[in-house]
Amino acid sequence: MKISDSRPVGGVRAARTAAAGKVQSGQTHAMAGAGDTATIMGIPEAEFTPKVREAIMSLMQEVDRFRQELERASKRIDHLEKLAENDTLTPLLNRRGFVREMTRIKSFVDRYETPAALIFIDLNNFKPVNDRFGHAAGDMVLERVAQVLLENTRNSDVVGRLGGDEFGVILVNNRADVAAIKAQKLIDAIAALRFNTDGVTYEISASCGAYNLEPGDDPAQALAKADEAMYESKRKRNK
Repeated sequence: MKISDSRPVGGVRAARTAAAGKVQSGQTHAMAGAGDTATIMGIPEAEFTPKVREAIMSLMQEVDRFRQELERASKRIDHLEKLAENDTLTPLLNRRGFVREMTRIKSFVDRYETPAALIFIDLNNFKPVNDRFGHAAGDMVLERVAQVLLENTRNSDVVGRLGGDEFGVILVNNRADVAAIKAQKLIDAIAALRFNTDGVTYEISASCGAYNLEPGDDPAQALAKADEAMYESKRKRNK
């Protein structure tokens, strides 16, 4: 019998060749996989002796210890930064923290012309409280005033104790005319406070000045202008 067409044979040969290629390829991948698992941290398995393993474990423990120390140091730094910007007596920002917040708000004033106003508050008759009743009574007054300021401002506003019996408030999205109305409400709330020490009841009052934060002002200039407005109010009050 004569076979005139050999194409099926070629097809079988091609299939076998392809199958052999797949087997070889699979062997190559298997060998590559074996090579990948034969090293740990770049160290060949043959060199991974008990001493090397012990050294690596010790190194990993040391790295973990440094990581924990870094986390503790970072938390400590955050804590110290908060202490550096918060008043030690009242729940308010101190002058440094207040100026930082003013600088942040001023960037929005400069860039987007967002309205913001600064109120400078000074207690009028605070020194006689310290002189007559002592510093503990004076501290109580400052704490109560701080609480009144927080209760009568928004969460978006910034309240700080600038030093001694001076306080500052930044009203976001408010201009000086609105701030003047708000400032009057604040000093009315302070005047409504009543204190009692050694059976003696007394009250305090406050003067304030409002200033519109303008593009280009630096915090020192803004505070100085609000302070000047406050002293003008105090002079008028004493006439």
